[in-house]
Amino acid sequence: MTKTEFNTQVIEQTNELKVFAKRFTNDYDEVNDLLQDTMLKAVSYFRNFQEGSNLKAWLYTIMRNTFINNYRRTTKSRSFITTEEEISTSHLQYSSVRNGGENKFVMEDIQKALGELDEGFYIPFTMLYEGYKYNEIAEHLNLPIGTVKTRIHIARKRLKGTLSTYKN
Repeated sequence: MTKTEFNTQVIEQTNELKVFAKRFTNDYDEVNDLLQDTMLKAVSYFRNFQEGSNLKAWLYTIMRNTFINNYRRTTKSRSFITTEEEISTSHLQYSSVRNGGENKFVMEDIQKALGELDEGFYIPFTMLYEGYKYNEIAEHLNLPIGTVKTRIHIARKRLKGTLSTYKN
């Protein structure tokens, strides 16, 4: 089969291919794009077509695979693109590139917030953070365990309020 004969047979399938393309999408422009891509691939890969085989089935397979590949490509690219509405201040940490510099600022803010705590709240809180148990902290500071728990609770609330910009 010559290339001209092949092209003629492919063009004769245009109407049926258009109907088949409408099964994938109802958008007129997408139907035409899919049809055009299918025709282009069929003509480009003319040498891969085995004479005597079913041309219509071969074209349908090309169209189906083209649609699936385009769909996957579109879905994948949409997952990487973030719209303006999705970028709130709480989502900025997920939508930006991390370079380690921001950690320095976060740690500075944490140190500043800890420095603003009264010594009575700071010491029990840092001891708990370092791994001491409540009863050990109470013995070390010579305070009732309930007082230690209260001071740690208050320290957490104050830190949470001061560091609220980092809340997820």
